[in-house]
Amino acid sequence: MKSYDVVALGELLIDFTENGTSKQGNPLFEANPGGAPCNVLAMLSKLGHTTAFIGKVGNDYFGEQLGNAIAEAGIDASFLCKDEEIHTTLAMVHTFPDGDRDFSFYRNPGADMMLTEAEIPEDLMKNTKIFHFGTLSMTHENVRAATKKAIRLAAEAEAVISFDPNLRPPLWDSMKNAKEQVLYGLSCCQVLKISDNEIQWLTGQEDYTEGVRWIRERYSIPLILVSMGKEGSRAYYQDKIVEVKPFLQKNTIETTGAGDTFCGCVLHYVCKYGLDGLTEDILQEMLTFANGAASLITTKKGALRVMPSVEEINQLIKK
Repeated sequence: MKSYDVVALGELLIDFTENGTSKQGNPLFEANPGGAPCNVLAMLSKLGHTTAFIGKVGNDYFGEQLGNAIAEAGIDASFLCKDEEIHTTLAMVHTFPDGDRDFSFYRNPGADMMLTEAEIPEDLMKNTKIFHFGTLSMTHENVRAATKKAIRLAAEAEAVISFDPNLRPPLWDSMKNAKEQVLYGLSCCQVLKISDNEIQWLTGQEDYTEGVRWIRERYSIPLILVSMGKEGSRAYYQDKIVEVKPFLQKNTIETTGAGDTFCGCVLHYVCKYGLDGLTEDILQEMLTFANGAASLITTKKGALRVMPSVEEINQLIKK
């Protein structure tokens, strides 16, 4: 019996999100704990799963804040490394009136990209049902090697491998390199969560189903989820295509963490049902639950500390 339901690896950083203006007219920012993998794990922990995180922060004030934040969210933080020289990664998040965001990263270098192969805990990788990762841990050579080692160990232990590209163009030296690493991720995973703009960029197909066909012609991925923002989401499984409309909120503040919340809920269903014999009803229920959770997170600032409960999600989707 494996001790952890889901282990994730990647970036853990501070998201400085806009929070009004000062009396002098200067913008005020709130230091929110962030990073896609831990957002995913925070949602899973809220749903009762055992989770652990592998990553690196600086041995500084923000690094300490982040370690405490993930532990408070129920994520095992004992595999979080600290860098003595490089500071914790920071991101400034500008939110547009419709809730969409623009990111500016302070990461040249940042502690998250300093993770090494030697810091991958082998016993942990053999002890998880699902391993989840993205591409922010593949932008630079050291952390890329560490990520690939973790993937290899998880695959050897027959864990389900989950991948969300979570593309952030400013962090790549070239989009050619970004594409290479996304394709590597596709070659390893059994669950792919990809956004509408990512699938169009990657495949050159405007139509999402054509984009999924492009991926399937090259890679064997049992479950593909396409998140479509204000259009909802789709699941592609075997010959089934299931689409569920979103729950649009009048009081949306920002979309930070919505895709991660969605992804966490999908992995909750993978923990529950596995990847064999998923029915249309299960896929429909999964997307409805995941869309509901993602919708709720857009009404709150930050993501990691404010994941919705099962009760909140069910209350929304049963309206």
